[in-house]
Amino acid sequence: MVLPVPAPISDGDRERVSELLQQACGDGRITLEEFSVRVGAAWAASTDVELARVTEGLAPTPVVGAARTVDRVVTVFSQRKRRGRWRLRSGRLSTFTLFGGTHLDLRDVITGEDEIEIEGTCLFGELKVIVPEGVEVELSGTSALSSEELRLAAVPRLPGTPIIRVRVNAWFSSVEVKSRRPGDGGVREWVADNLGL
Repeated sequence: MVLPVPAPISDGDRERVSELLQQACGDGRITLEEFSVRVGAAWAASTDVELARVTEGLAPTPVVGAARTVDRVVTVFSQRKRRGRWRLRSGRLSTFTLFGGTHLDLRDVITGEDEIEIEGTCLFGELKVIVPEGVEVELSGTSALSSEELRLAAVPRLPGTPIIRVRVNAWFSSVEVKSRRPGDGGVREWVADNLGL
């Protein structure tokens, strides 16, 4: 039996697969984190066989949790965590935190947008944003008597991933944006959140 010889691929082939993955992310069939991993593999592929593996197992329809749409998170004298599968309405999210903590985990967010905008105000509170590694983030906004930290892993940006723009005006607050490897969670996530490691 003669096995087919893997054929080389072009950047156009990689772009077509990246667009297919972006559509799957927008439809809710894969998360932003899974999109980041798969699109990285697409751009690293050198043969048609490797490229075909990138799209294996794509769900034909959105999975449970893909319909939950969020466009605003308000936290007052409390703590709110947004994680797991959730959909951003038109790639924009508004936040308001007063004497509380807002934690946004974007690794499982569903969006087909090229840009995600998070805008908000944090007064006497804490805002934490977690993104998948390889996604570009810009952090801006007014900061008065507050701490602001952008901690992204020193890895290449994955082509085709959205840019995330975080604009937060903070007074007497803490604003932190950091990236995490795919699959980070459990004890390691608790240590990172609670011990800052």
